[in-house]
Amino acid sequence: MNTPRSAVFDRELEAKHRTLWGLGDYPAIATEVVAPLGQELVNAAGIGPGMRVLDVAAGTGNAAIAAAATGADVTASDLVPQLLECGKQRAAAQGLDLTWRAANAEALPFADAEFDTVMSCIGVMFAPHHQQAAAELTRVCRPGGTIALLSWTPEGFIGQMFATMRPFVPAPPPGVSPPPLWGSEGHVVALLDGNVDELTAERRTLAVDRFADGAAFRDYFKANYGPTIVAYRGIAEDPDRVAALDAALAELGDAALAGPSGMEWEYLTVIARRTVAG
Repeated sequence: MNTPRSAVFDRELEAKHRTLWGLGDYPAIATEVVAPLGQELVNAAGIGPGMRVLDVAAGTGNAAIAAAATGADVTASDLVPQLLECGKQRAAAQGLDLTWRAANAEALPFADAEFDTVMSCIGVMFAPHHQQAAAELTRVCRPGGTIALLSWTPEGFIGQMFATMRPFVPAPPPGVSPPPLWGSEGHVVALLDGNVDELTAERRTLAVDRFADGAAFRDYFKANYGPTIVAYRGIAEDPDRVAALDAALAELGDAALAGPSGMEWEYLTVIARRTVAG
């Protein structure tokens, strides 16, 4: 029997995303730059001992490990096995026991209502089909449970970085939405509509003091961040376009560093209660 074309497309897209996030050294970014965000989300979600917690698109487990440290029963899932292996090693070094499971955020291998808290820290925002991913988040969360999300905003530094790279990369396939939309409260409200109540959203910033100038930021992301690596690979045969992207990313970094508070990366935290049926 022939496999439907849509299923073939989904597998191909999944493979591309798995490859993309396996490029460079995302574990370095997770530990050297964005590590505080995991604890931030765990605190906002009110995670504590005995809670059944799922971290979706967990990467190397910044949020999952922080949740396990509270005494919660944590499962960390991600599309990229090598990121999970890195997280597993980090957790073991801290004496923490988590379940690590390779999984697509758009087709989670968990039962309905299996978890008390379902969270994602700058992770599920990169799933290509936002509505499908949102449906999975709510499906596996028990009625009355918590959905906790932390995402880069479109207007913030990382959102601007993706906007800067957009002219240098091919258009996404039909139905694929820009990741930073998860950092827009209205977009998330629409995605979760009918499945949650008592939703709150708050914008905050992560102070980043690692980079001396815009060129240092650019080179770090060129070497370590999958989406940036893919952007440069796509234009590698065109020196003029490479030079233009080099200049644009360095300018973005310099502009952020020149701000009154230095480089700050804005994110949106959303905490919602899964609707109780009836």
